[in-house]
Amino acid sequence: MIVHLKGRLDSTGIDHAVIDVGGVGYLVGASARTLSALGPIGEACTVFTELLVGEDFQRLVGFSSADERDWFRLLTGVQGVGARVALAILSALEPVDLSRAIASGDKAMVARANGVGPKLAQRIVMELKDKVGGIALGLGPAVVNAAPGASADAVSALLNLGFRPNEASVAVAAADEELGPGASLDALVRLALRKASKA
Repeated sequence: MIVHLKGRLDSTGIDHAVIDVGGVGYLVGASARTLSALGPIGEACTVFTELLVGEDFQRLVGFSSADERDWFRLLTGVQGVGARVALAILSALEPVDLSRAIASGDKAMVARANGVGPKLAQRIVMELKDKVGGIALGLGPAVVNAAPGASADAVSALLNLGFRPNEASVAVAAADEELGPGASLDALVRLALRKASKA
């Protein structure tokens, strides 16, 4: 299984990129968010990948972070959500925003994506609400600065401690705003716990 590609960005299209790895070009489907994060053509890039295999096709889908790939896997596990719809959702929402929307039951935010109607948005929220805390966001113990998924990790930690999704989301959002970018996951969780217990 191919889990990531490191190479040079050869070209991009509306919904894909070609990554040149040692002279071999890999066509990788991607969300608009991932395509914009890859950088200029000709420069080095790393893409996290998921290999989709069907009866008559094999397709690589690429992501700018392991966090985004984990969300893709969760989304495509929901009935009625294929790769195209999952990429549309990830184009419309960052993983941390998607996590907050699902934790708080905000189906309107999920429905912002192209191809996602109210019924499908409701199904996504309902089926993933209990799974949000189980996402492996790729943050190891040695990580010092908060990555984009740190807020989602902090929400997950509070959910695992028994807080309701809305309480966890509000507390982490307040902690994130107070601490600012670059806050460690540990600091986010500690401050969020204090804010949640005062609420």
